[in-house]
Amino acid sequence: MRRFQKLKAGLVLLVMTASACTQDITPPSLDLASIPPSQEIVYSGAESTNMRDYDPATTYSSGNKLVFSGLVSFDPHLNLTPDLAESWEISDDGTVYTFHLRENARFHDDRFVTARDVIYSWERAASPALKSDTVLTYLGDIVGVREMVAGQAEHISGLQAIDDLTLQVTIDAPKPYFLMKLTFPTAFIVDKANVESGEDWVRKPNGTGPYKQLEWRSNEYIIYEANREFYLGPPSIPYVVIKLYAGYDVRLFEAGDVDVAGVDLYSVDRMLDPQEPLHDQLVSGVDLCTGYVVFDTTRPPFDDVNVRRAFSMAFDRQRYIDVVLRGQALPAIGPYPPGLPGFNYELKGLPYDPEQARELLKQSKYGGPEGLPPIVYTNGGVGSYVSLDVAAMAEMWQQNLGVTLQVENIEYNYYYDQIYSGNHGQIFSGGWCADYPDPENFADVLFHSGSNQNQGGYSNPVLDQLLEQARVEQDVTQRVAMYQQAEQMIVDDAPVLFTTHSLSYQLIKPYVKGFVFTPISIPLERYMWLDGK
Repeated sequence: MRRFQKLKAGLVLLVMTASACTQDITPPSLDLASIPPSQEIVYSGAESTNMRDYDPATTYSSGNKLVFSGLVSFDPHLNLTPDLAESWEISDDGTVYTFHLRENARFHDDRFVTARDVIYSWERAASPALKSDTVLTYLGDIVGVREMVAGQAEHISGLQAIDDLTLQVTIDAPKPYFLMKLTFPTAFIVDKANVESGEDWVRKPNGTGPYKQLEWRSNEYIIYEANREFYLGPPSIPYVVIKLYAGYDVRLFEAGDVDVAGVDLYSVDRMLDPQEPLHDQLVSGVDLCTGYVVFDTTRPPFDDVNVRRAFSMAFDRQRYIDVVLRGQALPAIGPYPPGLPGFNYELKGLPYDPEQARELLKQSKYGGPEGLPPIVYTNGGVGSYVSLDVAAMAEMWQQNLGVTLQVENIEYNYYYDQIYSGNHGQIFSGGWCADYPDPENFADVLFHSGSNQNQGGYSNPVLDQLLEQARVEQDVTQRVAMYQQAEQMIVDDAPVLFTTHSLSYQLIKPYVKGFVFTPISIPLERYMWLDGK
């Protein structure tokens, strides 16, 4: 992302940092230099110093779907498919799911997966000691999960192992999206002995996925080896290699050091040029993502809807996209991204209107900019550096509203830990990418007053009631209409400032076959192969 060369007017910088030391445990295994290039697909990447980022039960990301797996998954076309569960039945009332695990499903150490492993994994995620910020979002529909999270029960009452390969799951109401939630890492299966072997177990995970984590050398590389006993058949590519901190992606791709590379904003125009030699190797698409910044509605001044609407209407999306993102994004006026069921072309967003924004600020209980308390914007970053996106917003609010912000940086790897703990200013950076293709994943997960992901504390009882009705609505057309109504209510209340829907650009070597753009993360490597590398 392009940055401002100097701080813009209206910014004062505060700095919050966090750090951690981790022991590098590298089991004796295969050296990177000994892998024939024809047997590996290579990416570049970085690593977090926060070990919670690697634990399926606590990660905020899409998780490691090479190493771990769950009962169900998505295929490259986002069809829900059986995974560890070979099949399932749903009771007539839609509340009891009976899963049948595959007889050949094994952990990487060759131990067979049982229903008790599923129960252990989900109860571990729900244990108060683990403090997972995602368990209620993705497993909270299961009867007894909320009680266990609250410390009121030692087990999840809605889970029962009928036998080694049969698991019965009872949920609190018939919800058509329940199975899709099980594709998120919180529902992935882990091995009890592995997890309890020590704090650094994630460096030597015993998963069930299509690849085994063979070696992890901090600041150098991670090697994954194809799981030849994978229950859905062994992957075609023997090794997946992540080169850590190897350099600039596009240059690595041009030098032949990586096979797949993300394209940064500075390089997009070049790659889109038909005369560019790499143009034919470019794959692009619209992510199912929505960028936004969160207003903490529980704290002044954003406890006033007029202030929230004023800040939203003082933001020029098109200028932001043109300057900050070099034109490479779509404007977002609501939570649903294009391509998501329920996306509404007739949604009435809050327009860019500085004059109306100033009038709304005057109409608020704060009476204008002079009556506002000091406002702190929390962002992921290091030192005294102010990112271009935050600087651009601060400049617009200073020019259009006469409001000056303070900015505090939290070290990237610990940013969301602090956000979920409530250690943030009245405004903070956010954004959401679909975990599954359903509007519930945006409207309900982000804006219901009881959701753990509703980090700004927004509450609207009428919206809550509508979302609760939509959860159990079985008619697809009616469900979509309810979520579109909910979206308009969210936009009008302005609990967040919607900014952009992101675009994806990747370079793929011609010998990498089977790669397709997917707006939701899936274990794509198990569908891919190499031809002629």
